Amino acid sequence: MEACSVIDMFCGIGGLTHGFVKEGFNVIAGFDIDESCQFAYEQNNGAKFIPKRIEDVKTQDILDLYPPQRTKILVGCAPCQPFSKYQQKRGVENEKWKLLEIFANLIVEVQPEIVSMENVPELLRFKKGTVFSTFVERLKNVGYNVTYNLAYCPDYGVPQARTRLVLFASKFGDINLIEKTHTPAQYKTVRDVIGKLPPIEARASWKDDPLHKTHGMSSLNLKRIRQSIPGGSWKDWDEELRTTCHKKKSGTHYRSVYGRMRWDEPSPTLTTECFAYGSGRFGHPEQDRAISLREAALLQTFPPEYVFTEPGSPLYFTTIGRYIGNAVPVDLGRAIARSIASHLEEYHDDHG
Repeated sequence: MEACSVIDMFCGIGGLTHGFVKEGFNVIAGFDIDESCQFAYEQNNGAKFIPKRIEDVKTQDILDLYPPQRTKILVGCAPCQPFSKYQQKRGVENEKWKLLEIFANLIVEVQPEIVSMENVPELLRFKKGTVFSTFVERLKNVGYNVTYNLAYCPDYGVPQARTRLVLFASKFGDINLIEKTHTPAQYKTVRDVIGKLPPIEARASWKDDPLHKTHGMSSLNLKRIRQSIPGGSWKDWDEELRTTCHKKKSGTHYRSVYGRMRWDEPSPTLTTECFAYGSGRFGHPEQDRAISLREAALLQTFPPEYVFTEPGSPLYFTTIGRYIGNAVPVDLGRAIARSIASHLEEYHDDHG
């Protein structure tokens, strides 16, 4: 897609960007507030990383990056935490949801020909749907054709039971998400992706791959995981191993923590704490540990050669976990990019 130039807002370490790069798009830059993402973003994508809060990004900052006579594509995934089920259940007021409004302001002012935005499905219901509907109407009011879908990631080759809201906007017509590339019988599973990695213990790493590194486990959690069944929960444990909150009536519904993944299914949705056994169903299917950072990256469809830190730099779980958990799965990014490519090819065929 040489006639196009892509800019990625909220780019992180480049999951969405890398999907576009893999599909042959020219990604020229990514913006993100987290300066620590710069090395990984630039090293893997050959694009410029601009450390800047979106609130501080000016229209001209973006326009100056786009080469002349190119189709301008602006993509992004505004931080999804304020729209999540967890935050909405807690009734937490999070000013980050306003970043979506700022993103809309930039789109209206920059007027790229193509826009894509990816987020959690809960955005459709956040504040009774008014935040999302306002975003859509603002784009329609300045001439965009807007479409959106809920994409179940395993349908597009991502080995993770994750559903995402994918929005497209185009000056040329409707963009349709590409047809599903995988049927349920073809879904990539945990076994497909991490089944051949060398076994390691908790609080250990593999000598030939520093990212194949696991978080430590307390002696109590070690007893718990030994009683955990793939796909099960803390209800499989002996009574004395259960936490205080699980013994309360209010805690009986929290089944999606302290569990093992199933080998022959996609993994659960990964979060920024996917390296921690107690933060979700992130236990290895058979080894007595949580998944490693490498396993998490592969489940997010980052290729094995993707570099996360500078050579010789320490690998901090919280940092790499944040990079991986916050990223758009690369193969979902590829599906988004292919949808745009198909749309542009159809438009140019129709217009000579």
